[in-house]
Amino acid sequence: MNYQRNTLRTVMSFVALGLLIMAAPLGAQDDPVTITWYVGLGTGSEPSQVEAQQAIADEFNTSQDDIQLELVIEPNQTADATLRQLINQGNAPDIVGPVGGTGTAAFQGQFLNIAPLVEETGYDLDQFINATVEAQRVDSELIGLPIAIFPAMLMYRPALFDAAGLEYPPTSYGEPYVLDGEEIPWSMQTLREVAMRLTLDVNGNNATSPDFNPQTVVQWGFYLQNAGPMRQTVTLFGAGSLVDEEGNAVMPDFWREGFNWFYDGIWQDHFIPTLDQSYSDRLNGGAAFPSGNVAMARAQLWYTCCITDSEWDAGALPSYDGQVTAQLHSDAFRILETTENPEEAFEVLTYLTNDDVSLNLLSAYGGLPARQAEQPAFFAEMIRRYPQGVNWNVVQAGIDLADNPSHEEPLLNNELANERIDEFRLYIESTPDLNIDAEIDQLLIDLQEIYDATEADAE
Repeated sequence: MNYQRNTLRTVMSFVALGLLIMAAPLGAQDDPVTITWYVGLGTGSEPSQVEAQQAIADEFNTSQDDIQLELVIEPNQTADATLRQLINQGNAPDIVGPVGGTGTAAFQGQFLNIAPLVEETGYDLDQFINATVEAQRVDSELIGLPIAIFPAMLMYRPALFDAAGLEYPPTSYGEPYVLDGEEIPWSMQTLREVAMRLTLDVNGNNATSPDFNPQTVVQWGFYLQNAGPMRQTVTLFGAGSLVDEEGNAVMPDFWREGFNWFYDGIWQDHFIPTLDQSYSDRLNGGAAFPSGNVAMARAQLWYTCCITDSEWDAGALPSYDGQVTAQLHSDAFRILETTENPEEAFEVLTYLTNDDVSLNLLSAYGGLPARQAEQPAFFAEMIRRYPQGVNWNVVQAGIDLADNPSHEEPLLNNELANERIDEFRLYIESTPDLNIDAEIDQLLIDLQEIYDATEADAE
């Protein structure tokens, strides 16, 4: 997953980690084995999360004498590059996580198959929701233990709807929206109309008014909070893929429509902030929804980690062509195949995912437990944290609307392909007067070259 920018410093730099590993004991046989736990590829680098994770590591270390667990935190925006450096230098950590589909795809083939360890120890996989375990299998290998799932939802601020005289978003999927006294489908088109009415300039004119000044916007109607990789941007329009079975670069027509909708929302209708606006002080440098100046945001459940106020609620995501697609993220803990201590790393893995520990972590991560039995306790904690009465039912309902294929599926030459895709997203968010269809055509040409280079290397 691609997460909120933050200024958190690395708790332990990769250089320090290298020194730690190179200083591994050569002495007594009874010395504890050091296992390093690397956090940053997914959620986990927010200050409050660091504190919770360090408490877990400390508790583990006091619970036994055989393993010393060392926590390594790297901000998400640099975590990928830092981990690559560590691996290339031969100083890789033992465990990474929580890590989702995007972070996993970036390190394809580098995670340990833990199936033999599961069998050897008799570890019970049936305690997890089966789908969350199956999501950890790649080419029949089990490469991690699940901890959480993160359904998508529509976060909104009731006070901004009240000020605009608008009804709140529907509380459940399939409900209509009431606009100007008329019941209409809660669709992407309806979202656009509502978002424009919620977008205000400095004089209080909304984006439907002829007096509206797009140069002085102070409140925006909609935002894709932490949209991350480009494919997340258009998942609201349906599940799709950028590569077919023959290795051809493709894009579904509904994604083309989605990118045109998104681009027009920025540059023509002005209800979505530009890239510069998104990272302005007014929108908290990318934490746009928590700023209070965005009325609605598509976000994942994990983003509750970053909202401290109680002036928000959750509603249903809009439909496209009669269907709702709610992208689903899932997180797991994994062991790198380079570990020299797989048994000890697996022991830590099972500790981090046991019911008591995982509930404490999930409270910090904002993730729905991979164990069905833990979900009531999780929601009880969320109700305590957000006493305003968030509609958690609509969040849970999003699980059944998950995108398949996933927007996080690996692509051919995954790292280069995603670099080009991210370049495309940033370009359209920062550049007016583009022909989006022409830009999409060029993107597909470039992706095909990247895919073909992968095939050539394989030969």
